[in-house]
Amino acid sequence: MKEKVAFVVIRYGQDMNGGAEQHCRMLAERLVSDYDVEVLTTCVKDYVKGTNELPEGEEWCGDVLVRRFPVAPIRPDLHKEYERAAKVSRRLRKHLYQLGLLKFIASIYPVWTYNAETEHKYMQSHPLYSPALVSYIQCYKEEYKAIIPITMVYPPVYYASLYATERVILIPTMHYEGSTFRSIQTDVFTKVAYVGFNTTAEQKLAKKIFGYRMSTHGIISVGIENSVDADWRTTQIKYNLPEEYLLFVGRIDKGKLDHIIQYYLDYKKRYSDSKLKLVLVGGLFSEPCTHPDIYYTGFVSEAEKYSIIQHAKVFVNPSKFESLSLILLEGMSRGKAMLVNGKCAVLKEHCIKSGGAAFYYKGKRDFISKLHYIEDSDELRTAMGRKGKEYVAENYDWEMIMNRLKKVIESI
Repeated sequence: MKEKVAFVVIRYGQDMNGGAEQHCRMLAERLVSDYDVEVLTTCVKDYVKGTNELPEGEEWCGDVLVRRFPVAPIRPDLHKEYERAAKVSRRLRKHLYQLGLLKFIASIYPVWTYNAETEHKYMQSHPLYSPALVSYIQCYKEEYKAIIPITMVYPPVYYASLYATERVILIPTMHYEGSTFRSIQTDVFTKVAYVGFNTTAEQKLAKKIFGYRMSTHGIISVGIENSVDADWRTTQIKYNLPEEYLLFVGRIDKGKLDHIIQYYLDYKKRYSDSKLKLVLVGGLFSEPCTHPDIYYTGFVSEAEKYSIIQHAKVFVNPSKFESLSLILLEGMSRGKAMLVNGKCAVLKEHCIKSGGAAFYYKGKRDFISKLHYIEDSDELRTAMGRKGKEYVAENYDWEMIMNRLKKVIESI
């Protein structure tokens, strides 16, 4: 009989678009030959609404058993109040980080309890808190060889890590943001069996926050799916897509888009002869911008997504908050010229390590200059594409990644 491994993630399913969701699905589906794999998740479909739209209970997604639990936050009426009160501790820790002191203080005092009670109230009043999921982990954790929570900022992931520490391989997908500095995160990062990072930039950030007494850790990461493209002409007609476009793929919200729409519009003013349109692919979580050169597709199938990627002239990731950026790696694997936000350490690392498969911009002026440079040179785009394919093949091979993960599972 195979040993059981459980992943914990907020949402799960073929039609769930998002980095953590895709990350979980790719790992889970590749572990089924060695373990009985389950996913513990919520009944939430739209993470912004945080409502139970999917049925509670068990469901098979291929060879993966999915257990869905309802969200039921405790005192949601007080959530905003708890959120304000919880900021005190994270601001203190963030200030110490900015002064360059947190790493050393954390190495002496690895677990912080300051304001922890309020932080727990905040987490348990969060729209995505699921007492039933947390209770299940507390009751049945002994049945699993390993429990693998993905994306630390969400309450079920945090509490799974807290209550099953000796069996947890935490994949935090962390980046520089306020929630990373909560006091209660120290209880997890110093006690779980293993912390698996996606990039060295993410790992360096964690070391500066949690110090030398952080749990055993290393790089696990994730690979890139082999894909089949939908017919381009059919896809182009279906979504009314232009011939030449700058492409964004992901959640359409302010956090992910940053200033990219305004930067693009200013680019078009500067280079009015440019034929480059802006295509935004993904679920819409913020108000769309009405402009004749901006195209929204909404959610598309995986095959359609890859077809749209393949025909993009330039691919952009404007997010400041990434722990890996699967979509960037997918673009690189397709030989696309990439332009990314230089304020994100992880994206900047990809640019440097790949030897220029992607360019990073530091602001609007830099964005406009580099986008024009890329758009204007077929030779440059070809060279960037070649470097991207080589970078992904060398660093994100599935056999290498799964061997890392299985080795960690067997070690705990």
